[in-house]
Amino acid sequence: MFTPDRAFSSFAVTDLDAAKAFYGDTLGMPVQLLDMGILELRVGSGARVMVYPKADHEPAVFTVLNFDVDDVEAAVDDLNARDVVTKIYDDSEFPTDEKGIARDMGPEIAWFRDPSGNVIAVLKAS
Repeated sequence: MFTPDRAFSSFAVTDLDAAKAFYGDTLGMPVQLLDMGILELRVGSGARVMVYPKADHEPAVFTVLNFDVDDVEAAVDDLNARDVVTKIYDDSEFPTDEKGIARDMGPEIAWFRDPSGNVIAVLKAS
């Protein structure tokens, strides 16, 4: 019987070791290498995200993972201190300030990329 209560998300990367280092060491997420050769990321809510290697991976042109934060500017400052670049769009795509924060499109949001080029966001969603 289908039940949607145990859904999880997944996305591809080109280099599993680089993804493990980025998500685990740089972002500080719990990361586990599973027997099938994929990574499992755990978020604070208990949800999991599967990250799998794909040799011919092409990054999506949309955000694949969002982090809801209390203070976008503080999160961006913290990410920048970890050498994560949050100014990834020029103003013709999305108008952002010098830190890469879009403040006039809805909730404040900033984007960054993982080592495989996947787009990740921090935003104040709640």
